[in-house]
Amino acid sequence: MPDVAGVRFRRGGRVYYFDPAGLPLKVNDQIVVETARGLELALVVIAPHQVVENELTEPLKPVLRRATEEDLQQQAQFRERELEARQRCREMVRQLELPMKVLDAEYNLDGSRLTIHFSAEGRVDFRELLRQLSASLHTRVELRQLGARDEAKLTGGLGPCGRPLCCSHVLNEFCPVSIRMAKDQDLPLNPAKISGLCGRLMCCLTFEHAQYKQLKVNLPRSGQRVATPTGPGVVVGGNALKQTVTVRLESEALVEFPLDQVVVPPLDAVLRLPKEGRAPLPGGNELVPGSGPGGPGNKG
Repeated sequence: MPDVAGVRFRRGGRVYYFDPAGLPLKVNDQIVVETARGLELALVVIAPHQVVENELTEPLKPVLRRATEEDLQQQAQFRERELEARQRCREMVRQLELPMKVLDAEYNLDGSRLTIHFSAEGRVDFRELLRQLSASLHTRVELRQLGARDEAKLTGGLGPCGRPLCCSHVLNEFCPVSIRMAKDQDLPLNPAKISGLCGRLMCCLTFEHAQYKQLKVNLPRSGQRVATPTGPGVVVGGNALKQTVTVRLESEALVEFPLDQVVVPPLDAVLRLPKEGRAPLPGGNELVPGSGPGGPGNKG
């Protein structure tokens, strides 16, 4: 079984796997690897370990060496040049009146390639910008357009919770997020409340979704007729975390009961209830004792 090591090129970035090539690497070691962008510095985040060969989708590139003091100094020099490259790119964008926002500029380890990240609402014809940048900076330039979520991951910031954005610190990859997750967690469906800085649904909606779905399995649905220690009533809400049910009693009082004190009577018991005590069925239909679906007593 081959050995693999997990490395990351930036904080909160995706983890890539390389062949440690027999080097005794440890977590937090800085190494030099070869990528499609040339030589780059990376940080070991997963120590070398063995994996089954058929789990590898493609041949692994080897780790070239541990990062030397010269590598670190060279990277620091290019970090200073990145600020100048980013500023020059922004000036050219203004001169060419291009509808794009320059986010970041990043040199590889030896300075042979410069990658500039930008965001835009649509496609941008940046051929003239690319030509001018290559001639001005005397290096190979690559322009890469990012989406709204990738932009937030790259630039960082503080979320509505007051903590650093999850995408730029703890998430390796984005997971699909849907409005159903907000509904299952009884969150207000106000875009301002459930959207992040990127304008998309917050990634943290996925963190507890599975737990909410599991906890809500045994909760009676809203509008369901139930029996409680203080008499019958109709469910008007529930708290999945507390495992409680809010019931409107016949006296119109709203009372919160623990789930184990609420009993859902069988259907035949509900059919024997007075008309005014029955909860409406989905679709506005109403069950009448002795009737079945489509029968004369079932009116819609």
